[in-house]
Amino acid sequence: MLKARDFFRGVPSSLTSTLGLWRGTSVIKENVGRAPEGALLKLYDMEGCPFCRLAREALTELDLDAEIIPVAKGDEKVRAELKALGGKVQMPFLVDANTGQEMYESFDIVNYLYAQYGNGKQRSQLTHSAALLSSMLTSASRLNNGITYSGLKKPEQPLELYSFESSPFSRPVRERLTELGIPYILRNLGKQQRSDMGPPEFRLTTKPYVPVPGSKRDAMNKRSGKVQVPYLVDSNTGEEMFESWDIIEYLDKTYG
Repeated sequence: MLKARDFFRGVPSSLTSTLGLWRGTSVIKENVGRAPEGALLKLYDMEGCPFCRLAREALTELDLDAEIIPVAKGDEKVRAELKALGGKVQMPFLVDANTGQEMYESFDIVNYLYAQYGNGKQRSQLTHSAALLSSMLTSASRLNNGITYSGLKKPEQPLELYSFESSPFSRPVRERLTELGIPYILRNLGKQQRSDMGPPEFRLTTKPYVPVPGSKRDAMNKRSGKVQVPYLVDSNTGEEMFESWDIIEYLDKTYG
């Protein structure tokens, strides 16, 4: 159940999503109900970076999961890893083991993802620039959250985070994961139908909620009795939990 503290803490993040025009909310119709195949994509990412946000929006829109490698300022080990891999410390950087493609530049990444995993629709440079402008406003509204490294220890195995890009409750968790330098598997749960809209208690339907059969939302509903983000799974400790600030408190206590 949505708690009052989570609601009011989520208001600033909701305003941030509005500045981002709520991109990264819904799955494109061609990909609704499709089960992605192949190896996980890998994205070197900084949550507070406006360029990275555009790549993550595309992941939600295409219903793609990915291994997220946070590259926060001050996390020198990961930054050295990225430089050795791609030649420079710049985010986003996408690695697709399914095709052997590796690339920088959000414009190229978005168009590649749509060509390889979507409907093939390509974004013009003008459209991308307009999206980048609102993404910059989005980053500015979050001040310095999700940018600077402050972690002390990292888990042996990546965590799993069920999320979608524009979710105002998931964003603070992703910011903290970046700040702690914790790699995680991003399980995107973008909206696939009208009845998906809204938190579990306020969905736009008068009938029992039924996710698209066979989808990740359907699997979560069967697993936990509801579809709600964020949802964290930590195989290192066996912990699983909903609620943004419960998750953040857990991350700080366990890895901070």
